[in-house]
Amino acid sequence: MSHEKSYTTEEIAKLLRISKLTVYDLIKKGELPAYRVGRQMRVDESDLEAYKTRAKGGYRAAQSVAYTLPVPGQAQQAPGQAQPATGRNVIISGQDVSLDLLSSHLEKSDGALRPLRSYQGSLNSLVAMYTGKADIVSTHLFDGETMDYNVPYVRRLLSGHRFVVVNMLARWAGFYVQPGNPKQLLSWTDLAKSGVRMVNREKGSGARTLIEEQFRLASITGRNVNGYEREENSHLAVAGVVARKEADVGVGIEKAARMVGVEFVPLIKERYDLVILKTEENGALLKTVMDILHSAAFSKELEAVGGYDLSQTGKIMYETW
Repeated sequence: MSHEKSYTTEEIAKLLRISKLTVYDLIKKGELPAYRVGRQMRVDESDLEAYKTRAKGGYRAAQSVAYTLPVPGQAQQAPGQAQPATGRNVIISGQDVSLDLLSSHLEKSDGALRPLRSYQGSLNSLVAMYTGKADIVSTHLFDGETMDYNVPYVRRLLSGHRFVVVNMLARWAGFYVQPGNPKQLLSWTDLAKSGVRMVNREKGSGARTLIEEQFRLASITGRNVNGYEREENSHLAVAGVVARKEADVGVGIEKAARMVGVEFVPLIKERYDLVILKTEENGALLKTVMDILHSAAFSKELEAVGGYDLSQTGKIMYETW
């Protein structure tokens, strides 16, 4: 039996002399393989050493299955890793950890598929799909006119294409605030209060779209909200800013609040959907994805992550014919 040493995220942060937030970011991007034991994330010593070797300019471990796209929409092969002679690259665009699980299941289900991960926001992911640079994209885009998620944006951005929108999961979005919520930030209009500092998400992300739509519905002008111009590129980064007391409030998902240690004020349950184009080439891919979404094994893994509503997972929300 193997007795390999493993480390907690706190121990990794101390060993590498980086913040715990940076450790979570490395795990999220697939650069530092990790696994969950109860509610705690752990990293094996061999994976830590492999990461350090790569960081020093060495080779990328051959067993790594995570890919990142440093240039938006452009897939990149892992350095030092030979490209298989046959098969198809499938670019999966979005930021939630559920997409990493989907990527793993795709690779196991069909050896001819090579999942590649792109960590872009919802709008940028849809644009990448429109231009042929993404195969599966995730969206959580709130539309204030219809009070619906995703479909209004997909119909506009993918006009002229045949596509299917299928639910992956639902999750709570809301405010990250200081413990005890000392400024009593409970609604969108509270962000315009005097003395409140917010931190924003980058343009094109689902969280930024939610903020802008809610501000529009509440007749709030962004330039009149302190901190509106400060942007971060992930839920964890936003929660981290609040945790460091550099802002009073940020907007994101509940999971990041638990990871960073800030209080969470739930405001809206957002629908997190997948979009796939209905093309002849995608016929087998679409069937494989649907089979995975309906599988007990995939559901168990999502349940283990926690914080997800899986009541509509695998349900087709909209499709063109």
